[in-house]
Amino acid sequence: MAATATKKKTKIKLQPLGDKVVVERDESLDVTSGGIVLPDSAQDKPSRGTIIAIGTGKTLDDGTRGEMQVKNGDRVLFTSYAPETIVIDDDEYLLMSESDIMAVIE
Repeated sequence: MAATATKKKTKIKLQPLGDKVVVERDESLDVTSGGIVLPDSAQDKPSRGTIIAIGTGKTLDDGTRGEMQVKNGDRVLFTSYAPETIVIDDDEYLLMSESDIMAVIE
């Protein structure tokens, strides 16, 4: 009996720097409230998601670090033009500045 090698899926830890945050975007809707099924090309990408990693804070003029206003697990609304898209192990994440976040959803 021959032995087979399996390739493990690597988990990369992404640690943002400074005032950057990593956000996992919410899923887009496949069906409208009226029941119309939307193809992928017609779906809007939501400008909301969940923070999965935060940086250490912005460096202030006096050399200290400013405190981040958001934390891991916060659901947020962000500007649609702001994020940089990153794909890691077939998962899509967004990297953006804390200032690109408009609100925390409670």
